Amino acid sequence: MFRALIHWILSAIAIMVVAKLVPGFYVNDVQSALFAALVIGVLNATLGFVLKVITFPFAILTLGIFLLLINAAMILLAAKIVPGFVVYGWVPAFWGGVVLAVLGMLIRALMKDQ
Repeated sequence: MFRALIHWILSAIAIMVVAKLVPGFYVNDVQSALFAALVIGVLNATLGFVLKVITFPFAILTLGIFLLLINAAMILLAAKIVPGFVVYGWVPAFWGGVVLAVLGMLIRALMKDQ
């Protein structure tokens, strides 16, 4: 339970970092970032997982780049749901997804050591 809470907080911090780095990717406050991290996590675990399984052959053909488009779609959907979290189009969602994926790898690496 404690690890999940720490992962959630680190994911919210990652979203705030992405908002500083990627133009067109905005989060109003910490509360919006926490809610966005929760919604993105739930979307990726449910709808994102189903889409990734269905489109697996296409992901192989595109060497995994299509998976980044699915992540961008989940970010755009989360932006529609979460007040205070705004993403202006596919390009910021794509690059935000790339940066979030890199930060997510770092977070998982940090969490693995503990």
